[in-house]
Amino acid sequence: MTVGTSLCHTKEIIMSERKKIKIDFIDFWSDLNKTDNYFYNILSRYYDVEISDTPDYVFCSCFSDRHFEYTDCVKIFFTGENIIPDFNVYDYALGFHFIDFEDRYLRLPLYALYSKNQVIEPALKKHTYSDEYYLSKKKFCNRVVSNPFALGEREEIFRKLSGYKQVDSGGKYENNVGGPVPEKIAFEKDYRFTIAFENSCMSGYTTEKILEAFAGDTIPIYWGSSRIKEEFNPDAFIDAASFGSVEAAIEEVKRIDADDELVLKMLKAPILKEGMLAERILDDHYADEFLRNIFDQDLATAKRRNMVYIGRDYQKKRKDAFKLYRMAKSLKNPLRRKK
Repeated sequence: MTVGTSLCHTKEIIMSERKKIKIDFIDFWSDLNKTDNYFYNILSRYYDVEISDTPDYVFCSCFSDRHFEYTDCVKIFFTGENIIPDFNVYDYALGFHFIDFEDRYLRLPLYALYSKNQVIEPALKKHTYSDEYYLSKKKFCNRVVSNPFALGEREEIFRKLSGYKQVDSGGKYENNVGGPVPEKIAFEKDYRFTIAFENSCMSGYTTEKILEAFAGDTIPIYWGSSRIKEEFNPDAFIDAASFGSVEAAIEEVKRIDADDELVLKMLKAPILKEGMLAERILDDHYADEFLRNIFDQDLATAKRRNMVYIGRDYQKKRKDAFKLYRMAKSLKNPLRRKK
C-alpha cells in the first residue's frame, strides 16, 4: 500500500467514525441558510450533520412557535432579539444576557454571527488605515434604520443631532438620501460618525450595529448595553447612555467633531483591547466547546428541560398561549384572514 493510499484510507476511517446527528432550524429569520450558518458550520467540523424533517436536535429562535410541535427533540434556543431564554421550554440557549446556568447557556451576541469577510475582519482592521484616509471624510454623520419600532432615544438623537448638522438617513425608515442604500457598510465609509443605537436597552444586548459601524470605518454613537465598554474599546466609540441624557451625548459629539486630532484618534483606535469580551466571542472556535458538550452526550442525557408533570404542563400552556395569540393577530388583520 502506498503512502497516499494509506492516508486516504485513514481519512475514510476518521470520516466514518464521526457521529451522525440529525438537526433542523425552526422559527429563525426567513433567509437563514440551513446548511451555511454559524451553528451548522461549527457542527460540521466535528459531526456528520443531516438536516432532517425528523430531527433529534432543533435549533430554534423567537420568530414563530413551530418548535412547540417538536416535543421529543433536544431544543437549543438562539435569540437575535432582546429576549431572555425560558429554560423550562429549551434544553440549552445562546443569547445576549449575562446568565450563568451550568452547561445550559452561552452568551452569544448577534454580532458574532455576521460575515467574517464583510463585517468582522474589516472592523478589526479599522485602526490600520492612513491618517489621510480618515481626514478625507467630509460628511458628518449617518444612520441606516429600517425598523421603526424602538425606544424613543434612537429617534430623539436623530432629530436633535440633525439640528446641529445634517444626519443622512440611508435606511427604509425616514430616508433622506433619495432611497434606501444598497450596501450599509459602503455607505457608512463616507462619514465620521454613525448613529448605532439598539432598538432597546438591556445589559448585554449588543447586536451587529456597533460592529457594522466599526467596519464602515466610523465612530459609532452607541446606545444599548450598559456593559458595552467591557465588550469594545471605549476609546473607539461614544457610549451615549453614559452621558445621562441625549443632549449631553450630543454635546460630546460636537466636542469631538470640532477637533480633527480627536476625531483621528478615535477613528484609529483599535476596537479591542486585550481581555475585552468581544475578543473571545469573535474567535472562530468560541462556541465549539459549548455545542460539542451538547452533541457528544447521549441523546437522552442531553435533554435537560423538565418534561414531567408541571414541567410538561407548563410547556403545553405556552404552546396554547401562542396559538391564541396567532388567532387574535389574524382576527385583527382581515386581509390575512381572506388568504
